[in-house]
Amino acid sequence: MRHSHPTSEDLQALIDAQMPLEGPLLPILHAIQEAYGHVPEAALPLIAETLNLTQAEVHGVMSFYHDFRKAPAGRHVVKICRAEACQSMGAGALSDAVLEKLGIGWGGTTADGRVTVEAVYCLGLCACAPAAMIGDRLIGRADAARIDAELEGAA
Repeated sequence: MRHSHPTSEDLQALIDAQMPLEGPLLPILHAIQEAYGHVPEAALPLIAETLNLTQAEVHGVMSFYHDFRKAPAGRHVVKICRAEACQSMGAGALSDAVLEKLGIGWGGTTADGRVTVEAVYCLGLCACAPAAMIGDRLIGRADAARIDAELEGAA
């Protein structure tokens, strides 16, 4: 993942590389996000023009798929399951506690850029609800103290 601010030329090269694909919009968005950690606002008019779409259409697709970010995520991404099994086992209280401690809302990133919290709708740990994920580490029977400890231990 690149961390610099992309130029129009950089973005256009990523867009052009996906053009041979059928239905290139999603692959273009994925390629840009993989390269920069998010899809910068500057990419939307370039994508729209290249694909002969409106910027509103590109924005609509981006906002429909929750994995696309408009801004870089924090160094640590915490995903808390919001599906029924986890909700019934206290995921609401868990997420409230985590978000309150970090001082952010869903999808938000702490001011220091350290942590982003996202909602997901099933991590496959229904029997160990509530479930969370930090980076690529799954946490069953998650509670606020455990998530806090995991984040404290992360650089």
